[in-house]
Amino acid sequence: MAERPTTNWRDGIVKEAEELAAGTLDPECACMAELFPEELLTSTDAVLDTFERELPGLSEADDAQIFGVVERVVLALNAVNEAHNESAYETDEREQLCDFIDQSLTEHGIDIVALAARHGLGRYQITDKWRKW
Repeated sequence: MAERPTTNWRDGIVKEAEELAAGTLDPECACMAELFPEELLTSTDAVLDTFERELPGLSEADDAQIFGVVERVVLALNAVNEAHNESAYETDEREQLCDFIDQSLTEHGIDIVALAARHGLGRYQITDKWRKW
């Protein structure tokens, strides 16, 4: 099962806090809690909850329906990013979110390579039309 990026981010926050408490991390090097405030994590999880609820049955859907699901999750993530001064998701986070979308669709029977090819896209371009993060 595809692992949510927010799970990784939360794990990073916990690990960093443990290192700070143990004195093995210089406080000036700690950044996870600042990069991933709880409101960002909660908002992102809410978007991913909605996305995951739309996945069952997609293997029977046509391309327009599949792209509709992709569009909705990307636009919702755009809104989260906007609410965080356009800086919620940096390069690593963007890649993790796109990978999560790809893996989740694949796990629900969508051939991403074929879907993208039918629309003149590369596999990793299915979010590009709507993505602002």
